[in-house]
Amino acid sequence: MATLTIRDVDEALKAKLRVRAAEHGRSMEAEVRAILAEVLVELAPGPGMGSRIRQRFSDLDDASFDLPARDEPARIVELPE
Repeated sequence: MATLTIRDVDEALKAKLRVRAAEHGRSMEAEVRAILAEVLVELAPGPGMGSRIRQRFSDLDDASFDLPARDEPARIVELPE
C-alpha cells in the first residue's frame, strides 16, 4: 500500500472531515480512503455516450424516416468579430 501525505489542509475542511468520519464511525484516514474510492469508482469508464443513447431508446419502435433532399450546398456562416 502507498502512503499519501496532504499538506496545507484548511482547518474548516479538516473539521468537516473529522465530523464526517465520526458520523461513519471511522478514522479521518479511513474516511479519506472511502471518499477517494467512492469518487474514483464513479469516474471509471463505462459505456460510451452512443451506447447509452442506444440503450435508452432501444425499447422504442423503429423510428426510420426519410431525410429531406439537400437542394443547395452548405453555406459558410460569417460571425462578427
